[in-house]
Amino acid sequence: MRLSNLADYAVITMCQAATHCGDGRVSAAELASETGLPVPTVQRLVSKLTAAGLLRSVRGAGGGLQLGRPAAAINVADIVEAVEGPIGLTACIDNGECEYEVGCSMKPHWPLINDKLRGALADITLDHLRPTATPPLKEHAA
Repeated sequence: MRLSNLADYAVITMCQAATHCGDGRVSAAELASETGLPVPTVQRLVSKLTAAGLLRSVRGAGGGLQLGRPAAAINVADIVEAVEGPIGLTACIDNGECEYEVGCSMKPHWPLINDKLRGALADITLDHLRPTATPPLKEHAA
């Protein structure tokens, strides 16, 4: 599995937005400048992230963007799903488009695999990804 560039940029954008917690609001243009991402891309991401409730847009003087929930309550799975839709490794789970579906012995197992993958991404919050954060994951023995 490989995340799309848009999902990657969404995580970057949300991490940058999290650095402004407690400092008021930030604009999409500021996020673009701070991340080095193109303004139109950040604007498109902000729209999706706001629709998912991960960002909140405040209008008027002193308006701008802020996190929709505390950084500890926003995880990578939330961000990826806001941009890509439900996390799934195979097409057959979501839409049944598989020419081998009739005799597939794996189909019953994919929901478990997808749930584990989503769970792993859900264990990583914006708090874990802040520049000053300590690494959230234990190293696995090889």
